[in-house]
Amino acid sequence: MYKDKFDEEGFETDLAFSCEEAVDYLKDKKPDLILLDILLPKENGISFLKKMREINNVSEIPVVAFSNYDESRTKKEAFELGVKAYLIKTQYTPKEILEQVKKFLKEK
Repeated sequence: MYKDKFDEEGFETDLAFSCEEAVDYLKDKKPDLILLDILLPKENGISFLKKMREINNVSEIPVVAFSNYDESRTKKEAFELGVKAYLIKTQYTPKEILEQVKKFLKEK
């Protein structure tokens, strides 16, 4: 649903379905922004953020955490690892998420 919304607005979007897949993706490509779900199979989004920081030339990519996992310790750790925002899915419509992403891209 979110990918469709971004595609409709002219964004080029790629999906990764696991931490490992996302890390491999970053070794070859450098997106303008990462929209990260914290709940991923096997390893979570926090694990991804830690691994992302170890990859050359990608640490400056803005990351927006976007999840239904609303736990204060995880949020704190995500911010310590550099996320620009931690958005709870149920609190935003797809259009509002799109507006948040546009805001972060403008700040870049």
